[in-house]
Amino acid sequence: MDQIIELTVAASDSGMRIDAYLRANTELSRSRLSALIQEGAIIVNGTAENKPSFKVETGQTIRLSVPEARPVDIVPQNIPIDILYQDSDVVMVNKPCGMVVHPAAGNEDRTLVNALLYHIKDLSGIGGEMRPGIVHRLDKDTSGLILVAKNDHAHTLLSEQFKERSMEKHYRAVAFGNFSDDHGLIDAPIARHPVDRKKMAIVPAGKPSQTEWSVLERLKSATYLDVHLLTGRTHQIRVHMHSIGHPLLGDRIYAPNIKTSVHIPRLMLHAYSLSFTHPTTGERMTVSAPLPEKFSQTLDKLK
Repeated sequence: MDQIIELTVAASDSGMRIDAYLRANTELSRSRLSALIQEGAIIVNGTAENKPSFKVETGQTIRLSVPEARPVDIVPQNIPIDILYQDSDVVMVNKPCGMVVHPAAGNEDRTLVNALLYHIKDLSGIGGEMRPGIVHRLDKDTSGLILVAKNDHAHTLLSEQFKERSMEKHYRAVAFGNFSDDHGLIDAPIARHPVDRKKMAIVPAGKPSQTEWSVLERLKSATYLDVHLLTGRTHQIRVHMHSIGHPLLGDRIYAPNIKTSVHIPRLMLHAYSLSFTHPTTGERMTVSAPLPEKFSQTLDKLK
């Protein structure tokens, strides 16, 4: 059943573009409103208005018809997942190593999204589709925290925090070799590898990328690190650590030939903590995910 939203333009809003007016007076995302305007779902004083640039005037009645969220062509699957926090707006999941986040070619099911569709019963839709809103992603081989939005309002505000870098993301990582300093900053642009398109690389014309690191513990032939992401590029930590001669242990893509005296069963990278501002309460929240058992066991063996 369609949701009907009715608004009367106040004098203080007169002259605003209708897309900006609706963005300020509803909880719908900019992209969702743009689609609804193009579909003729916006009625101004009884007449459909499909121009985003239309200027609203004092006293006009605006009627917005929001269709019920459509089901997506993704099968909910009863896959166990570790939900660390959940409310009516957000979900924090501790993703295991080896799980793909989104269905894609070669990984059509058994993904985190398949599991979320089964376990979360109060989704209200993202962009008109009944699906969870993944705010940021992790590589298949990286474990740890993923933030998920349940509705358009939460997804929009959380995505803005991600773009504005007001979210604080810390990882636990084990890198090859010994670091001479206790902390440092890697500032090097990242883009798709010019030859191997499955990889990322340091490329002068790439996107600005910054990674802070601090030594937590020096091991026999490796170093246990806290890594703070200042930007969020694909494979950023893996590429940056490899670029300074300290690739992550267990990295089969960027350092497949690294040898240690200890068997490394997985990529030694875990999204440990995430701080963000709650989209409804405005409260600053920090959620942490404990180290997976294989990660902890391998770390102990490296000491």
